[in-house]
Amino acid sequence: MNRWRDIEMERLNAAMAPAPVRPVKVLQFGEGNFLRAFVDYMIDIANEKSDFNGSVALVKPIQMGTLFPAFKELDLRDSGMPRGLVDGQAVEQTRVVTSVSDAVDAYADYAHYADYAKLPSLRFIVSNTTEAGIVLDETDEFSLCPPKSYPGKLTKFLFERAEAFDYAQDKGLIILPVELIDDNGIMLKKCVKALAKQWALGEKFEQWLETACVFTSTLVDRIVTGYPRGEDQAIWEKLGYLDNLLDTAEPFGLWVIESPRDLSDELPLPQCGLPVIYTDNQKPYKQRKVRILNGAHTSFVPAAFQCGYDIVLDAMNDPMIATFMQKTLYDEVIPTLSLPKADLMAFAEAVTGRFRNPFIKHALLSICLNSVSKWRARCMPSLLGYVEKTGKLPAHLTFSLASLMSLYRGGKLTGDGRLECQRNGQPYYLQDDAAVLSFFAETSNESPEEQAKEFLSNEAFFGPDLCKVPGLVESVGASLREILDKGMRTVMNEKFGV
Repeated sequence: MNRWRDIEMERLNAAMAPAPVRPVKVLQFGEGNFLRAFVDYMIDIANEKSDFNGSVALVKPIQMGTLFPAFKELDLRDSGMPRGLVDGQAVEQTRVVTSVSDAVDAYADYAHYADYAKLPSLRFIVSNTTEAGIVLDETDEFSLCPPKSYPGKLTKFLFERAEAFDYAQDKGLIILPVELIDDNGIMLKKCVKALAKQWALGEKFEQWLETACVFTSTLVDRIVTGYPRGEDQAIWEKLGYLDNLLDTAEPFGLWVIESPRDLSDELPLPQCGLPVIYTDNQKPYKQRKVRILNGAHTSFVPAAFQCGYDIVLDAMNDPMIATFMQKTLYDEVIPTLSLPKADLMAFAEAVTGRFRNPFIKHALLSICLNSVSKWRARCMPSLLGYVEKTGKLPAHLTFSLASLMSLYRGGKLTGDGRLECQRNGQPYYLQDDAAVLSFFAETSNESPEEQAKEFLSNEAFFGPDLCKVPGLVESVGASLREILDKGMRTVMNEKFGV
């Protein structure tokens, strides 16, 4: 992180990227790559293209670790760098983000942090404290400065704000969690309300939470690759300055905000051309993401890996693999979804471009982590929906089950809880639930047909007994046998070749 000190070049600073003094409107719990490349980047554009006129104060949400020294060295500036395919062309853009005006350590300087509760201009709280951050910790204490958990910090902060402004309705805050859990706003509100009761903060405060504050649930989608290690010095040379907080990401982005109240006037992100959707129901968008984006990964990656590829980009450059993925989406997944077809087609097209991003080296084996539970969540609803709608098996999704089984087939359990398998005589290692790994280790000598029957009937893996789907066991078993006899590439060429 200190290599820049040996390079004769000025580091990024406020003089290079001046910005007017703006009131702090956003308090952000989290200073990591994602929030900087997503929320702070969007706020910066909103300042440029609308009358938002607000800045962000970052709060370190945990006691360990910090980027704050680096922020201070750069005068609270950093470079956001979206790069990838736009309209089929490789694009690399750079924007110096000036929306951050402060970085606060709530542990080392609690008084400074607490002052933001009394700031009239504050309107929004954003957080990304990981999935484990939105959890009720009943051992947390109001007396701590700050409380241990993120819900604890938020509850105390909101109480101190309510007290400071005598419970004024217009001083409530809009809460925008982006943690990757379902109904993140609902879950966070439940935690806050529970702590308010546990800490006996009073009915007046509980009522203020309900009437003055808005807890939104959000869905976010952007691959943020963060600091470009190994490329940084070359990028500095192109930029003409040093930036140890370079933050790379894909150009694609989506922020779906479910709110009972229209927020578009206060946070005018869609009006600035930003990929933000305000809605009273995010679930169709969640379903779209899970079934199309995540479902595409889960359905084609096991086969692609067994065809000899290691990263998504290389697999997508194979016309056979790319066609398999696209036909899965367009012919079998999209017909089962509820959003307008044009929206679904556009999203699927964007997914194809994202998978072909030349700047992202996404390892296929990392996508294969916990493949069985992923297939259940991401692909099974599409398969069952297709069968219900057409009365037929979807050929590509059905084959994806066989390719998943062949990925695990013949593996042996290791001492560290993984499954060791072979590809062309070389070992690879799979991680999954212990029951899944044990199943494949124990059934590796069974016939493909018998193994398929046992696998698909396992309700612990899938919930419903998939053997009840007409023809599914027979089709999966037959494809699995073909893969074992002929090899993945040969079988895919015979079934789906272009």
